[in-house]
Amino acid sequence: MTNPRQGGTTGRYLVLMADDSVAAATRELSNVAGINAVSTADAGGTDVDFGVPDGLVLHQLGVAVVNADPDQVHALAQAAAGHGPIELLEAERRVYAISAEPAPDPVPAADESLFTWGLQAVGAQLSTATGEGIRLCVLDTGFDVDHPDFAGRAVTTNSFVQGETVQDGHGHGTHCIGTSCGPREPSTGPGYGVAYKAEIYAGKVLSNRGSGSDGGILSGIAWAITNGCPVVSMSLGAATRPGDAYSQTYETVAKRAMAQGTMIIAAAGNESRRQNGQINPVGHPANCPSIMAVGAVDVNMAVAWFSCGTVDRVGSVDIVGPGVDVYSSWPTPLGHNRISGTSMATPHVAGVAALTAQATGARSWELWARLSQTARRLPLLSTDVASGLVQAP
Repeated sequence: MTNPRQGGTTGRYLVLMADDSVAAATRELSNVAGINAVSTADAGGTDVDFGVPDGLVLHQLGVAVVNADPDQVHALAQAAAGHGPIELLEAERRVYAISAEPAPDPVPAADESLFTWGLQAVGAQLSTATGEGIRLCVLDTGFDVDHPDFAGRAVTTNSFVQGETVQDGHGHGTHCIGTSCGPREPSTGPGYGVAYKAEIYAGKVLSNRGSGSDGGILSGIAWAITNGCPVVSMSLGAATRPGDAYSQTYETVAKRAMAQGTMIIAAAGNESRRQNGQINPVGHPANCPSIMAVGAVDVNMAVAWFSCGTVDRVGSVDIVGPGVDVYSSWPTPLGHNRISGTSMATPHVAGVAALTAQATGARSWELWARLSQTARRLPLLSTDVASGLVQAP
């Protein structure tokens, strides 16, 4: 379950289009660089096929994912500098599921006879909110669609990974879906789902090997927006170095998503080695200001040894959730598993966001503000935990 998250690029490019200029920017792709990209607007709105020769325009986001040779890249860069409908050109990154190695020291046992320690830590078992009526989208490695704990639940799925169905051949996605919106009364073991009556939207943006690309993630975000999901949970990303700029494309997408009622919550990353005094910066894309970055704490309310933190002016932790030795669903035949990471903290926050959205009607920036204002303050550095531990309404 370890993951180097060594990043790299795919050879494709992200083209950010100006607000309300998707049609003009699509024409510009053709006129300036000879790129004839297909638009999701012409394919039912959500179908994605990165196998098309030139690329794809995600019209909901105002972003294109294109194949371009050096001459085309130069032409697009010049167009972006001209203050026209094309605003920016970025290399597409590789991204990964975020999981941590087992804890270097034993984790104290918690009373999980009824509910997981994480569910108890965020107070979900005491809340009257259930998440009912809220569409919660988890973008990850997919979902075990035949998992017995989810029988009878409303689950909508889509795969944005070429050649793979949404069926989770990795496990990470099923685990995150379980934490955010799994059951409170499973057939065996403690209840582990925060928003246990939410409508599940499972988008496969990472392969069964746990890797993917920006284009797949952005496609999943567009799908979530189209389907009216107020909460998107992303336990994925790529490592960054101190001083690395955040993606302007993702930041613009996050703002556009907020304007359409969709808030994006993402894992801060697991590159720190706090036992050695090493704190690494928040990873991509959680380091964007308009994406809620989630750090992790353990059962003792200490910062998880792997949790990335705020180290400079780029990227900051916004809130924390339970992320060490978290019990949740796993593809059968195992059924359940315990793993650690800011990946496990993120769906706790997403689940609480769904509960809060149901209880208060809050969306977008108001939802963000409520999560921050009601978080449990911790006697720890704000650069590590920000507003504190997320709390259910």
